[in-house]
Amino acid sequence: MVTLTSVAESLSERLGFAPDSPLFTRAVTHSSYAGEHGEESNERLEFLGDAVVNLAIANAILRDYPELNEGSGSLARSRVVNEQSLAAVAHDLGLPDVVRLGKGEMKSGGSQRPSLLADALEAVLGALYLERGPDVAIRTAQELLAPLLAEAAASPLASDAKSQLRQWAEAQGFGAPHYEVTSSGPDHDPLFFVRVTVDHAVVGEATGRSKKAAEIAAALAAWEGRRNA
Repeated sequence: MVTLTSVAESLSERLGFAPDSPLFTRAVTHSSYAGEHGEESNERLEFLGDAVVNLAIANAILRDYPELNEGSGSLARSRVVNEQSLAAVAHDLGLPDVVRLGKGEMKSGGSQRPSLLADALEAVLGALYLERGPDVAIRTAQELLAPLLAEAAASPLASDAKSQLRQWAEAQGFGAPHYEVTSSGPDHDPLFFVRVTVDHAVVGEATGRSKKAAEIAAALAAWEGRRNA
């Protein structure tokens, strides 16, 4: 049996895991540690946790933010379910002090790497899904991400990203942004890919389940990276 540190035990119990939960231990086990010690890494749990987080935030948007339509709701979700946001939540939880890393990863500062922390948070939520069930996992994800979702839903860009981008581009003398839309998948469930260009340069790309949602997400990506345009 793997003995967790007191910090890890405290976090495990706070999130609702059973004492000495093997699922929690696996969730905080990076592939670098797993390879050195012959254990299973958190990669499969991260795969499950990614779906948990997306479902949790989509459900919260429909339940708590009726003013958001499909496009602005998709945009708000994308501003919450991303590496930077998830890493920030993982950091606040104390995951940098809990995640199990191999020697090389530890020396290189892996415990502070956003991608590693975001994956660890998703793995923890995936583990919680398996141990406590979907209701607990979804509720926990919603509670952890509620402040970020509230901020994203309140942002003017959540409903006006295309207008903001157009105004900026025209003020710079670039003219209006151009949106190139392609789609794939079956007619009943298409996936739209949008590339937005400003002054003939690609400044944002995104996908969405509707053309509008994809265009808004691409516009936000372009707006947030506009200084490089």
